[in-house]
Amino acid sequence: MDARNLNCSEWWKTSAIYQVYPKSFRDTTGKGTGDIKGLIEKLDYIKGLGIDMVWLQPVYVSPQNDNGYDVADYRSIDPAFGTMEDMDELIQQLKAREMHLMIDIVVNHSSTEHQWFKEARSSRDNLYRDYYIWKDPAPDGGPPNNWQSKFGGSAWQYDEGTKQYYLTLFDKTQADLNWENEKVRQEVIDILTYWAEKGVSGFRMDVINLISKDQSFPNDDGSVAPGDGRKFYTDGPRVHEYIKELNEKVFRPYHLVTVGEMSSTTLEQCIRYSNPKENEFSMTFNFHHLKVDYPNGQKWELKPYDFEELKKVLSHWQTGMQQGGGWNALFWNNHDQPRALTRFTNDKEYRNESAKMLATTLHGMQGTPYIYQGEEIGMPDPVWNDMSEFRDIESLNMYQILMEGGKSPEEASRIVKVRSRDNSRTPMLWDDGIQAGFTSGTPWIKIDERYKEINAKQQVEQPDSIYHHYRKLIELRKEIKVITDGTFTRLDHAHPEVFAYARRNEEETLIVISNFSDKTVPFELPEGFVANHLSDKDATLLLSNTAEKKALTSSIELTPYASYMWLISNVGDTTNN
Repeated sequence: MDARNLNCSEWWKTSAIYQVYPKSFRDTTGKGTGDIKGLIEKLDYIKGLGIDMVWLQPVYVSPQNDNGYDVADYRSIDPAFGTMEDMDELIQQLKAREMHLMIDIVVNHSSTEHQWFKEARSSRDNLYRDYYIWKDPAPDGGPPNNWQSKFGGSAWQYDEGTKQYYLTLFDKTQADLNWENEKVRQEVIDILTYWAEKGVSGFRMDVINLISKDQSFPNDDGSVAPGDGRKFYTDGPRVHEYIKELNEKVFRPYHLVTVGEMSSTTLEQCIRYSNPKENEFSMTFNFHHLKVDYPNGQKWELKPYDFEELKKVLSHWQTGMQQGGGWNALFWNNHDQPRALTRFTNDKEYRNESAKMLATTLHGMQGTPYIYQGEEIGMPDPVWNDMSEFRDIESLNMYQILMEGGKSPEEASRIVKVRSRDNSRTPMLWDDGIQAGFTSGTPWIKIDERYKEINAKQQVEQPDSIYHHYRKLIELRKEIKVITDGTFTRLDHAHPEVFAYARRNEEETLIVISNFSDKTVPFELPEGFVANHLSDKDATLLLSNTAEKKALTSSIELTPYASYMWLISNVGDTTNN
C-alpha cells in the first residue's frame, strides 16, 4: 500500500524532516565551525536515510549572541557559513536529489545589530522607531512592567540615548519586533517571498506564537504560573490574524511547508494553527512532552522524568490533534533540548536498544517526524568536565542566576550539565578520525570523546545499526497508510514501564509496544482489544530492536528497552472502533 495516495500538496504527511544545526554539522575549512558546503558534502548521507526535506537552522548575518537566532540581516549569509552562492548551490543540490529545503525564520525579534534597530534607537522620531516596542520607564525609573526574559532577568532593556526601554523576551540583544506596525508585517512578507523565490520549500517559524502582545502591557500578578508575563504575549490577541496574512500572501501562493514553533501553548491553539481550514501552518511544534522532568514547571531544577505523564501528554496530543483536524510535528530532539537518549533511557549499557526504542515509539504516531542531527546514530549528551566547556548564553546566564539564588557552584554546575542546550549542540560525530571528522581545526565547542565508538561511518556500515533502523521507519511511513491516517488508542493502562498504543483505520491496525526500562517486564494487552482485533489473526512484525522476532500475543515478555511494531489486517474484525 502506498501512503502517498494523498493530496499532492500534503506530501509532507508521509515524509520525515532532518534538522541541521549548521555550526556543528560539518566544517570544510578548518575554522572549527560548520558551513553550508559541509551540509552539501553530506547530502547523500541524509538522502540515504530516506529524508525528503532538510531543515537548516539560521545561517543569516548575525553577531551570534544566540547562535544565529539574533538576525542582523535576513537576506545575507553570514561569512562564517559561506556565501549566497553556497546557499543557491545547496538548494540546487537538494532538488537534484528530489529533496527540499526548509529554513528558519526568526521574526518575533531581530538582533540589535540589525539596521532597523540601529535606526530605531537613533532617535524617538526615526521612521524605524515603531518597528520595535518602546516604553517609558515606570514611575520609579525601572522597567515598564515585571515581565521576565526567557533567558533570565527583566524582559526590558534601557536605552540611555532615548531614555526609553525596549522589549527583549529573549537575550538582551534580541529586540522584539512590533507586529502592530503594518510596515513590520510587510517587511516579513517581503523576506519570506525573497526566500521562496530562491527555491526554498518551507519555513520553520521561530517562537511565532509570541508575536502579538497585549497592548496594555500589564504587570503579571502571578495568578497563573510561572508569573513571568508570558500569559500576556503567548498566543496573543492578533496572532492568528497575523499568521493568516502570511499564509495568504506567501505560504499558499508558493505551496510551502510550514511549521510553527509554539512556546508554552495549548492543544486548542495548535489545532487552530495547523487545521487546514484555518489557513495558517502545515503543522506545529509543542514542547509539553519535554517538560515531564521539570518540577513544578521549573526547567532549571532536577527530578527524574514522570513516565506516566510523558505517555499522557503524547497520547493527549495524538488524540486531540486528530479530533480537531490538526497536524503534529513529532520529535524527541532539537537544538534547544538535551538529547532524549540520555534524558529518558539508559544511554550506556543499552544505548543501541534505547535509541531504536525511542525511534519506533515516535515514528508510529501521527504527524511528521523530525530527526535532529546525530539522533539517527544514537548520539547521547556529551560528558561535561567543567563549566568552561559551555558556550550557550542561556546556560551561562542561568549558572550565575542559580548561584545568586543560593545554589553552590557544584549544584549549579550539575543542573546546567543536565539542562543545557549545548548537550545537543556538540559536533556531529562522522567517523573515528581526528575531531570525529567534523573539522581539521579546533572545534568551536567540545567534541564528545566517545566518537571512536559512536560515529556515522560505523552506523552506515552496520546493517543492524540505529541509522538503518531509522531508515526502515522512514520507509514504512511512506508505505503504510495507517501511520498517516489511523486513529490513536493507548493500550498500556498506566503500566509503570511500558508504553503501548494502536493506530487504526478501516483496512489495518498498527500496534507499537515499547519497554522504557532497563529490566525485563511482562505486558498484557487489554482483553477487549485482543477479543475484537487479534482473534484468529496473524500480525506481521514490521520492525523490532531485539534479536528475538516476537509474534504478537496477548501476553508478551519485554527485555530491556525492547520495542516492536506489528501490522494486522482488519478483515473480519468484530468491531470498527
